[in-house]
Amino acid sequence: MLVVDGLTKRFGDKVAVDHASFTAEKPAMIGVIGSSGAGKSTLLRMLNRLADASDGTITYKGEEVSALKGAKRRAWQSRCAMIFQQFNLVPRMDVVSNVLHGTLNRRSTLATLFNLYPQTDIHEAIEILDRLGIAEQATKRAEALSGGQQQRVAIARALMQDPEIILADEPIASLDPMNAQIVMDALRRIHDEDGRTVICNLHTLDTARRYCDRVIGMRMGRIYFDGTPAQLTTGVARDIYGAGADFSEAATSTAIEPHKRPQPAQRVPA
Repeated sequence: MLVVDGLTKRFGDKVAVDHASFTAEKPAMIGVIGSSGAGKSTLLRMLNRLADASDGTITYKGEEVSALKGAKRRAWQSRCAMIFQQFNLVPRMDVVSNVLHGTLNRRSTLATLFNLYPQTDIHEAIEILDRLGIAEQATKRAEALSGGQQQRVAIARALMQDPEIILADEPIASLDPMNAQIVMDALRRIHDEDGRTVICNLHTLDTARRYCDRVIGMRMGRIYFDGTPAQLTTGVARDIYGAGADFSEAATSTAIEPHKRPQPAQRVPA
């Protein structure tokens, strides 16, 4: 399904991602971990085509998406939605309108200019907000919501695109433990119920272990680990974060309560 082969990103003399390769043959919940500067965000931005790769390829269902340009590139970005740490909402706009922005790639310029939406899209947006437990916030300005609520609005906006892949870049890094759990529960349900692939950059080891079927560990732009949560031992974590690193904060700083994940039908081997 998704094949990443030798993906590399250079910024001048700096190599942010260094020949990263992995394959996801079926929809999965994949966590990407590593210290700051490991290349996690750059990897997701290349997958979404917000950034072009310097070398390597991204292939999805036989199509080389790393070579797409123009309208085809924008179409891919609809199929591969992005969720950001800082939400990227329009603060003064109401919640439902923010969610409806997920349809911009399939609307005409005139409809976009005058902020016109079909009733079917409005109803779908409210249904998605209801699914995420925040339908009662639909008419409020986004800036009036808590951080956790705003992140769920961002997830709803991504779902309005009806994507096959959702990329979440540190979606809980700025949230308190309760809201972090709510957001991670929502992402897990989206994978389980919709069969969508979710690739999530995560700050905490415990969160990756509790929510993901597969964990990819990055260090200095390279993939150092690719396996199941059970294989993510303390020794492996030290290899990812560095032998001298104190990764206790990465393991426990967001104290999410244990989450019982259903056993996946198939895990992609490392």
